[in-house]
Amino acid sequence: MAGQGQRLNVVPTVTTLGVVKARLAGASRGHALLKKKSDALTAQFRAILKRIVSTKAAMGDAMRAASLSLAEALYAAGAPLRHSVQQSVSGPARLRVRAHQDNIAGVRLPRFETLAADGSGGGTPAPAMSLAGLAGGGQQVAASRAAHERAVEVLVELASLQTSFLTLDAAIKTTNRRVNALESVVMPRLENTIAYIKGELDEHEREEFFRLKKIQGYKRREMERQKEAAKRYAEEKAAGEVALKRGVSVDTAASLLGNGDDRDEDIIF
Repeated sequence: MAGQGQRLNVVPTVTTLGVVKARLAGASRGHALLKKKSDALTAQFRAILKRIVSTKAAMGDAMRAASLSLAEALYAAGAPLRHSVQQSVSGPARLRVRAHQDNIAGVRLPRFETLAADGSGGGTPAPAMSLAGLAGGGQQVAASRAAHERAVEVLVELASLQTSFLTLDAAIKTTNRRVNALESVVMPRLENTIAYIKGELDEHEREEFFRLKKIQGYKRREMERQKEAAKRYAEEKAAGEVALKRGVSVDTAASLLGNGDDRDEDIIF
């Protein structure tokens, strides 16, 4: 039988057995659901990991292209490009980042995406920026702007993936801890408790059966004794009736029979 520390401290009754069995069934269902949740999160985790690897490679290409395009624009437009760009920038930002959440198996994953100033994912450049670089190197300036916008989009996507990666990692660890706790602690303890209660109930049933057998044996012996006493009483009653019919009382007959061997010393036979 399991030790006291490996089971619940409960009173071994039929009601308690039903309650513990219900708890074990609930723990089994919870264990199965958590396993499915862990599998779903793990699959999503691996998919995000693959996307992170590919996005990092794309980020390297985008940053390299942005740096080269900026160098080309500076070479084509010359030093005044920086001042003309700064003077052309006005109003709200062209790119915005919107955050929302995705629900994966009950886990909320933050997600970021880039939007243009008009609320769409892309579009024509703003009028102020479209005039930048007309004095020289306008094509290189437009290419540099597009390359940097692409780099920002890739960086935002990578930030979204890495945030989801960390969130999923924490959720998977928490779920696996719960699964291990149910599998290694809760369910074995409930099973040991059920085995303990069944053993105690069986022992109580054997003791009750032995007690009933003892009571039945005592009652049987008592009935046999009563029957024997009734039989002796009936025989004595019948003998008394026979003696009365012969004119001798039962006590007299018993006295005569009991003193038949006694001899009077004064009488010489």
